[in-house]
Amino acid sequence: MLADPRQSRIVLLNPARANRAGTAEALAVEQDASLALLPICQDILGARSIAVGEYPTGLLPADVAGSIECFESDALSLWRDPGLAANLEEAGVGIIFLGGGFLEEEVLVAALEGAKRGYDVRLLSDLAFARRETDRQLVLNRLAHHGIIATTVRQALVEWAAVLEDRAMMLRIQQLIS
Repeated sequence: MLADPRQSRIVLLNPARANRAGTAEALAVEQDASLALLPICQDILGARSIAVGEYPTGLLPADVAGSIECFESDALSLWRDPGLAANLEEAGVGIIFLGGGFLEEEVLVAALEGAKRGYDVRLLSDLAFARRETDRQLVLNRLAHHGIIATTVRQALVEWAAVLEDRAMMLRIQQLIS
């Protein structure tokens, strides 16, 4: 099923944990490119982004930081945060695109808990930072077993544009991600 951007939220858990010191240069560039797409998600498609936990506002470009709403809750209490719950309920959100760090810990638990609470959870693999890359495939397999699929910000943009059935918007998205 394709996700509707009006019923979707991007949720990043502890995004400050993306340790670039140990990240291969090509992967760091890919992560930066994916983060740079977050303002497009909101400005063009209306899919807002939320950060929970350790959040590096000063390390991000101003347009990216400005497109992310921050909640002070910790990642393991994500689903019990009354402010976040009200935010999601008020907007009629049913689909969560989840990323952040650490994939094999907080992100894994949050994804499984979100699915348990009835959300259609999708993992943003390009914005999900593993503490140990050797564990990445184990986590992806476990999430898939519970119906949580992996995608990317670029794929989400195309999916959202397709759902809105706006040809001009689809062409604009395709140009922006080319």
